[in-house]
Amino acid sequence: MKTLGGFGLAVLAIVGLAGAAAAPTATSVEIKHFKYGPETITVPVGATVTWTNEDDEPHTVTATGVFASPGLDYDETFSHTFTKPGSYTYSCALHPRMTGTVVVR
Repeated sequence: MKTLGGFGLAVLAIVGLAGAAAAPTATSVEIKHFKYGPETITVPVGATVTWTNEDDEPHTVTATGVFASPGLDYDETFSHTFTKPGSYTYSCALHPRMTGTVVVR
C-alpha cells in the first residue's frame, strides 16, 4: 500500500477546498415588520435565496420579469436560484413600499 507524503496531502486539501468553494450558496431573507431583512444581500452566481414570511400579513417577492412568488402566508417560503450576475431589485406586490435587492457576482 502506498501512502501520501505531506505534499500529496496538501494537494488533496487544496483540491478539497476548491471543490467546497464551488458549492452553491444558500442565503435567507426574512420578511418581518413589513420589511425584507437584510434589505440588500450579495451572493455568488448559482446561489439560492430563500425568503420566509414572518409577518401575520401575506407578502410576495416579485422582481418583474425575473421571478414572482405567490402570496406567502406566515412561515411560508419562496426560493429562487440566481444564474446570472446582476442587481435584482424586488418588492412586495401587496405592499410596494417594501423593497429589497439581491446583488449577484
